[in-house]
Amino acid sequence: MISSVLVANRGEIACRVFRTCRALGIATVAVHSDPDAGALHVREADATVRLPGAAPTDTYLRGDLIVRAALAAGADAVHPGYGFLSESADFARAVTDAGLVWIGPPAEAIEAMASKTRAKRVMAAAGVPLLAPVEPGAAAEADLPLLLKAAAGGGGRGMRVVRDLAALDAELASARAEAEAAFGDAEVFAEPYVEGARHVEVQILADAHGTVWTVGTRDCSLQRRHQKVVEESPAPGLTDAMRATLYAAAEAAARAIDYVGAGTVEFLLPREPADGRGPYFLEMNTRLQVEHPVTEAVYGLDLVALQIAVAEGGWLPPTPPEPRGHAVEARLYAEDPGRGYAPQTGRLHRLWIPGAPSGAVGVGLRTDTGYATHDTVTPHYDPLLAKVVAHAPTRPEALRLLARALERAELHGPYTNRDLLVRTLRHPEFAAGPPDTGFLDRALPELTAPRDGRDARLAALAAALAEASAAGRPGAWRNVPSQPQHKRYRSHPDGTEHEIRYWSTRQGLEPEDFPGVRVVDAAPDRVVLEIDGVGRTFPVAVYGAYDTYDDGRIHVGPHTLTPLPRFPDPTTRPAEPGSLLAPMPGTVVRIADGLAVGAPVTAGQPLLWLEAMKMEHRVVAPTAGTLTALRAAPGRQVEVGELLAVVTENVVTETEERTS
Repeated sequence: MISSVLVANRGEIACRVFRTCRALGIATVAVHSDPDAGALHVREADATVRLPGAAPTDTYLRGDLIVRAALAAGADAVHPGYGFLSESADFARAVTDAGLVWIGPPAEAIEAMASKTRAKRVMAAAGVPLLAPVEPGAAAEADLPLLLKAAAGGGGRGMRVVRDLAALDAELASARAEAEAAFGDAEVFAEPYVEGARHVEVQILADAHGTVWTVGTRDCSLQRRHQKVVEESPAPGLTDAMRATLYAAAEAAARAIDYVGAGTVEFLLPREPADGRGPYFLEMNTRLQVEHPVTEAVYGLDLVALQIAVAEGGWLPPTPPEPRGHAVEARLYAEDPGRGYAPQTGRLHRLWIPGAPSGAVGVGLRTDTGYATHDTVTPHYDPLLAKVVAHAPTRPEALRLLARALERAELHGPYTNRDLLVRTLRHPEFAAGPPDTGFLDRALPELTAPRDGRDARLAALAAALAEASAAGRPGAWRNVPSQPQHKRYRSHPDGTEHEIRYWSTRQGLEPEDFPGVRVVDAAPDRVVLEIDGVGRTFPVAVYGAYDTYDDGRIHVGPHTLTPLPRFPDPTTRPAEPGSLLAPMPGTVVRIADGLAVGAPVTAGQPLLWLEAMKMEHRVVAPTAGTLTALRAAPGRQVEVGELLAVVTENVVTETEERTS
């Protein structure tokens, strides 16, 4: 019997494993980097071991340090979570060689699936259907579009869609460079890109005694930049025949490598498979998936508890439980919609999802997170704040429940993708289902359109009235009418500016230019307005006056507002034209080949790449011109807004135009 588990991971998944360990009476050990010294997973563990440094290569990717930590802390088992070393066969061997229990599949099974190219050969031999690979050097127009993928890892790293043969070599070089930086392996392969496909996966669980469960399907098609955003179980719209095909292929994959433990077999499924195409094997994840909670909700299982039971040598029942209802999970990220969803950092003043207790299982809501109110989101790791899961008898009920919970959530601090999630869950096409991997690209303009202007303006009014209340004597009035009070705010993410005027009268605060609106009550944290005879309460939260992280932002319900001065600050100087500023805090990972001051550049040409929160971001030339300054260098840490480079636009004079 396992008595103490070290989780070789951080954040949300470490907290998730600790929760099950506590329920089973198992002691817990956390490891942490220096930036994570005060993180939630560290606070929740029974014992902690520091991994000196900040970079993952110095900390969470150091298997030798983690094994040493487990032995020092008296742990007798290691759970890898997902990411980092979870799919490292060498780490699995190091754990077992140290006399510790590995809560995962055998090292040989991990090794068999570690390379996607090798995995495809194994699956082909086992009769699992898959897409035929394309040799990049021999690709022709008929092979387009192509999908380039890193052989050694996933998460969208090293992945490119190529629609033009002329761009193939450049995209191959870029994909290889990113794969090398992310996984230490530059191998990239190509396969046909299936337009409008679905990403459907099967959860598997196997014991060491020959029992293999196929625990339902999940649909993970809703993706942006090859990153999953919303997942659900069961995958909607599958026929019984297709479901049986998926289960058979997943079980064949597991048995082909003598799999033990929890894992996922991922498939690509044409949106309209009536022509007999698909499913196609994509990859096998030899670990727990990020989206495992939707399966737990539908099947009433604790997959982590089952992982532990299997690692202890336990037997699974012959078949899994029967599924009940539908579950949907949304990934809540610290991202700025106003800047291309760039990752965000800063103080998380408040994180509260109504009716969604951490880790609850059953019909209703559940939150899995590695953060709590007052924690700080750093630039070192994934920007995932929380996974919010809704489980209900039917898919429409689950979508409705999740959308409303996110809409009411209090997320004060870094900007988030909350609005995108809410609008997606309520979008008619998504609600009709099933989704495909191109949905977000098609619908993004609609999903990111500015909010209802009147609602944002009412939020700005509530902010002004709350500020007036906080300033003291908000009801002061004068016998001789003077000028109204003025407040200006900018809405995020659309940047709309609102000028609010109100009067202090004998009856209290009265807004100007708000027909049909009456102030019922105004307090620093709550404003009640009667709008066309209907009362509405606006919760108000202000943190920025005392915290430099968010420039005085005011949170009014789901709205985020920035107070603006009445007059521009004369000391503020705009950035030099052509300046490329860091869109996020991160590390410069590489500079474009041959790039140097004085070099000509074209509009949209990639100049350098930043890595932030496990994602790589291109910084491109804003215009055609000449590179006149380059402040970035590989390995350099930069803060948001820091100058990286300057491109001076080529200006053609009238004389030059006449001459040409």
